Amino acid sequence: MRAVFLDRDGVINAAIVKEGRPYPPSSLATLEILPGVKDALDDLHKAGYLLIVITNQPDVARGITCRSVVDEIHEFMLANFPISQIKSCFHDDADQCDCRKPKAGAIVSVAREYNLNLTDCYMVGDRWRDIDAGILAGCKTIFIDYQYDEKQPTETNFTVKSLLEASKIILGGSNE
Repeated sequence: MRAVFLDRDGVINAAIVKEGRPYPPSSLATLEILPGVKDALDDLHKAGYLLIVITNQPDVARGITCRSVVDEIHEFMLANFPISQIKSCFHDDADQCDCRKPKAGAIVSVAREYNLNLTDCYMVGDRWRDIDAGILAGCKTIFIDYQYDEKQPTETNFTVKSLLEASKIILGGSNE
């Protein structure tokens, strides 16, 4: 079995960009699904890929967002897209947990659960933390580059502008 691990904000839904940095939507009402996401997820699912969202949601630990808001967004995504699981890390950097990207703990635990060979899997993300976690786990990585004003990944297998473009690479439509 193969899987595509997906970050949430900036990959499936639009991130709220403030001063060049991405932030999550504050509620289901402010959630905006990015163009082409439904088609990309449907195509990957039809091709036999397990779709797993791996997301850092530190605003819960910081007291900025209620966990119920994150749960509501995830319930919406699970009901509307062929996503098998959403694995959330609610910790902040200071917690030093293994599930917070750029560590690979969340990816590795899901790989064990589904008996995945991570070298056959992809990690798609829009931040260096996503790409570093994918590399650490042994996945191929695809960086969606929005040119945020923050640290950028030092390496990645592919750089694209959208999840739809990433899905075409994964499905063999492009080897650039």
